Amino acid sequence: MNIQAILVERFSTALAKLDAADAAVPVSKSTRPEFGEYQFNGAMGLAKRLRCSPRDVAQQILDVVELDDIAEQCEIAGPGFINIHLSSQWLAQQASRVLADERLGIEAQPQQNIVVDYSAPNLAKEMHVGHLRSTIIGDAVAKALEFMGHNVLRQNHMGDWGTQFGMLLAHLNDKLQANEVAETALSDLEDFYRQAKVRFDAEEGFADRAREYVVKLQGGDDACLALWQNFIDVSIAHSEEVYEKLNVSLTREHVMGESAYNPDLANVISDLQAQGVAVEDAGAQVVFLDELADKNGKPAVYIVQKSGGGYLYATTDLAAIRYRKQQLAAHRTLIFTDARQALHFKQTEIVARKAGFLAADEQYQHCPFGMMLGKDGKPFKTRTGGTVKLIDLLDEAVERAQALLATRDNDFSADTLADMANKIGIGAVKYADLSKNRTTDYIFDWDAMLSFEGNTAPYLQYAFTRIQSIFNKANVTLENCRENIVINAPQEKALATKLLQYQDTLEQMAHEATPHVLCTYLYELASLYMKFYEACPILKDDVSESDKASRLALCALCSKTLSHGLDVLGIATLDKM
Repeated sequence: MNIQAILVERFSTALAKLDAADAAVPVSKSTRPEFGEYQFNGAMGLAKRLRCSPRDVAQQILDVVELDDIAEQCEIAGPGFINIHLSSQWLAQQASRVLADERLGIEAQPQQNIVVDYSAPNLAKEMHVGHLRSTIIGDAVAKALEFMGHNVLRQNHMGDWGTQFGMLLAHLNDKLQANEVAETALSDLEDFYRQAKVRFDAEEGFADRAREYVVKLQGGDDACLALWQNFIDVSIAHSEEVYEKLNVSLTREHVMGESAYNPDLANVISDLQAQGVAVEDAGAQVVFLDELADKNGKPAVYIVQKSGGGYLYATTDLAAIRYRKQQLAAHRTLIFTDARQALHFKQTEIVARKAGFLAADEQYQHCPFGMMLGKDGKPFKTRTGGTVKLIDLLDEAVERAQALLATRDNDFSADTLADMANKIGIGAVKYADLSKNRTTDYIFDWDAMLSFEGNTAPYLQYAFTRIQSIFNKANVTLENCRENIVINAPQEKALATKLLQYQDTLEQMAHEATPHVLCTYLYELASLYMKFYEACPILKDDVSESDKASRLALCALCSKTLSHGLDVLGIATLDKM
């Protein structure tokens, strides 16, 4: 059910009758209830063309648009706006139909193969807070796309190759030679990396051994590869622990490290050379991009192979594009990294299209995001200025949620409280991030994100539990609430309208890769539910059985929508709080 799409179709048909089939069809949600639920704002743009005043154009449109079955009133306002007041009866019918549908009335889109590249930690170190946004934003978008009917191909482009691994492997080999177990030696990846770096910078002969390991690794030496695999296995296990705690859908099978593309890197360079896309410059292979020339006309430089023959991130990313096209038959690729890499991915796309690695109808979308900042407005760090491990942040979130629950009156068991604290704490961290526009920085604030008031995960989780408590008091289940919905009160109409806008929200999120639009929707839905709950009694003695059944059905639809929306975001619900 997409009300906006229905209205766009109806107004498009009307404009065609006025010989304006090519005109824009600007239908939008009304900002105030007195203006109805939707507005058509196209009359002003057509006034000059039709040689009439905007209000006269609006009247001509109203004379031919067919809305009698879905609108109870349409009116011209201001200079030529058309306010659309939807029919309460029609809304009730549609809400009843959606309630009975396990997909909430949402039709699947034509299936595409969509690659979602997200998280992408460097396996030389443990995941830190800088990996949070990519991981949870990418996962939410992947889930939304999957629900909309697409074949989503998750790709975790982990950094598992490069010169730094020579240093790490040399250090690990020494640990193993001293009879240490790999899992023990690598239990703290940050500490392990620091130890290796100190030795690389200060210990005589260690740097040379590290470089020898790089050569062996790149040459396919079996012993070196076995050592490297040992390191990778332990490192991925660290990431898996974070993913499980975060409640995201990434697993080991989604790992596609940089090393996976190593066999194709030489082929990438050969193809670029053969097509004249890459040329030699100072011994390196370079693509000159006139499309990104500076103000003096000097083209941007995109290096695909160093003068010594070494490859770069650029080479690997081009190989990834080829793999996704040839092996995965990807129609669309979304890559979630921070905004600082925007230029790199723009250049990569231009080169890939020049070389034919991307067809004209294949979408390649870099989805940048802003930074997580502390209250001082600087990148989020520990009190001592160090990098915050992501697992430590999540553990602290759970601890803070436990402390918060301890201040509330309850008779829950220790196990129940522990489960609640985990769901509330992790949900709070995720929602605080996901609810912000992807492209902007945001301030990390423990008190704000754990509040039970305002646009937070605890508020939404609490709203969900309020509905469950009504079912419990009424001695009914969600499945039993199948009565036809009837709309009488304005709060019922407002809630039903919002419930029927869920598909529109998911489609926007999937198209724009913006989870915050879903967060905003869920918060507005929960707020409207609270107003409905206050204004429309459900279980009071003076409420008729028909009103009771209808309102319970509205509660059921609200419960299903909140639950589904939070699940898309990877946030758990609670039956009681």
